[in-house]
Amino acid sequence: MSSTYYDNIVSVGNSAQQEFSQRHDAREQALRIGREVIRLSANAIRAVHRCEFDEAKTLLGQSTERLRETDSIKERRPEIYYAPFLADARKEFCEAHLTLAFISNGPIPLPQDLNVETSAYLKGMAEVIGELRRFILDSLRKNNTARCEEMMEVMEEIYSLLIVMDFPEGVTGGLRRTTDMMRGVLERTRGDLTMALRQRELENKLDAWEANNR
Repeated sequence: MSSTYYDNIVSVGNSAQQEFSQRHDAREQALRIGREVIRLSANAIRAVHRCEFDEAKTLLGQSTERLRETDSIKERRPEIYYAPFLADARKEFCEAHLTLAFISNGPIPLPQDLNVETSAYLKGMAEVIGELRRFILDSLRKNNTARCEEMMEVMEEIYSLLIVMDFPEGVTGGLRRTTDMMRGVLERTRGDLTMALRQRELENKLDAWEANNR
């Protein structure tokens, strides 16, 4: 083998080692951040359902700081930044922010406010439908229907927005699949709420009849 061939092979090997080492380091950093953001976002959602809104905001502030650490990854290694595992973390982050906003009746953050891509934001919004179902069911169990119909309307508005995003999955990052799943959640919740409200109305009428016939 000539020295030129040998030198070229060695050069390619050294470059590959450096390239893969940098990519590996970025991936490991992104995995750590992604896991932490998902954990913080999940805890924030749990805090929202306990009506601990200040605690939820604190947790989301921490997750925001963690996600900012991925800005350098986006510049150096966009293929890592847009990898599914980190995109999922941004989706969970958006879901937590939107759940807090809807349930606490606060301002709705936009994608640019959260510094996320539109696909992550919309997928997070789609999964908020499941959290609002949980809110409605919890409220019904506590016999508190004050905001149930309002949250049902929010769920329907979210679904109406998502259903018109008729683009290939490769463009939206799998939004259609998530939207289709949420359709079932929406329909079940509508049925559960309708039945609960009718039952409550019937009970109120029965109570009124008994009161008038004592």
